[in-house]
Amino acid sequence: MPKLTFNNVCKSFGDNRVIDSFNATIYDGEFVVLLGPSGCGKSTLLRMIAGLTPITAGELRFDGEVVHSWEPRRRGVAFVFQTYALYPHMTVRANIAFPLVMDAFKKWYHLPIVNSIARRHLMKSPDIAGRTENIAHQLELEKFMERRPASLSGGQRQRVALARALVRDPSLYLLDEPLSNLDAKLRSQMRAEISALHRKVGKTFIYVTHDQVEALTMATRIIVMNNGVVQQIDAPQAIYDEPANTFVARFVGAPPMNLVPVSHQAGRVTVASGLAWDHDGGVPDAPRLLFGIRPEKLQFRAAGGGPISAQVAMVERLGAETIVGCRLISGNGTCTSRLLEHDLVLATIPGSPKIDIDDRCSLDYRAADVVWFDESTGARIPTR
Repeated sequence: MPKLTFNNVCKSFGDNRVIDSFNATIYDGEFVVLLGPSGCGKSTLLRMIAGLTPITAGELRFDGEVVHSWEPRRRGVAFVFQTYALYPHMTVRANIAFPLVMDAFKKWYHLPIVNSIARRHLMKSPDIAGRTENIAHQLELEKFMERRPASLSGGQRQRVALARALVRDPSLYLLDEPLSNLDAKLRSQMRAEISALHRKVGKTFIYVTHDQVEALTMATRIIVMNNGVVQQIDAPQAIYDEPANTFVARFVGAPPMNLVPVSHQAGRVTVASGLAWDHDGGVPDAPRLLFGIRPEKLQFRAAGGGPISAQVAMVERLGAETIVGCRLISGNGTCTSRLLEHDLVLATIPGSPKIDIDDRCSLDYRAADVVWFDESTGARIPTR
């Protein structure tokens, strides 16, 4: 199983630079998720690994060997596409066995009459039949083997696509948004199945998604991308707790991290509206700061008493928890007007307490839960 090394890998389509100076190392047995918004270059990178799209500049190495001239078959990868890409005229059995049949195909098997006879003969061979049945058993597809894809549900089709990729026993698995066409319940089920599969086979998985829930729950490491540029490479919890910049802070997390432009002096934090409070902790020495905190880290106090005065502007009841959107207000009732990307500070609170729009409230927090960013660059500022 190869270790993948990317050295300043770039990809351009004409004058359009899709991936810019991608540098990363993916180690044997990892489950790496490429996470980012649509159009950021995730799928293009996956296709370059598979050899389906040429690299414009830089180097891609498998165990130290440059692979640019290698054909896809030589790279030993399995590719699971977003659209399943099953053959509609073939049964589930034939779809799963197809890569093994093609590996054993001779040139003269392509003759019109010989073709179908050869394929049927190869599918009945003990090796191909045994491997096909074994992978079908692992993914609970035995009772669908004689059906065609049109008669299967979305989740069943996805499992057939996975089985077809797994049956070859590749050294590297590439999955391009394989769950995007499934409903919420099936996505949750398939996340668990793919994670269990990774633990079972112990091979390297590279998984593309724009869904941060999939990334946080499945990955051993996440590579966050935006506009073809790597924003952060780290473990899921580290990316959530210590985002490298404001893009990562807002993209990872649902609801996203609150970012409030503030100034500070002598341990006192001030918002543009004039609202100010004492901050019992270290504050970076930068002229323009963003005060960042996750919604679940904010303590919502309906009766007031917290250091940050606010007014309820939005309530979303989700059963087990409630998301409250607040506008910060100063002592004279002035609302904040300069928050990043939206004008509400979100707090997540358990249960479904009685809260109404326009209620006065307050917010509190622990200094250790605050993440500081430089407002001018968006970069996180470490605090001592």
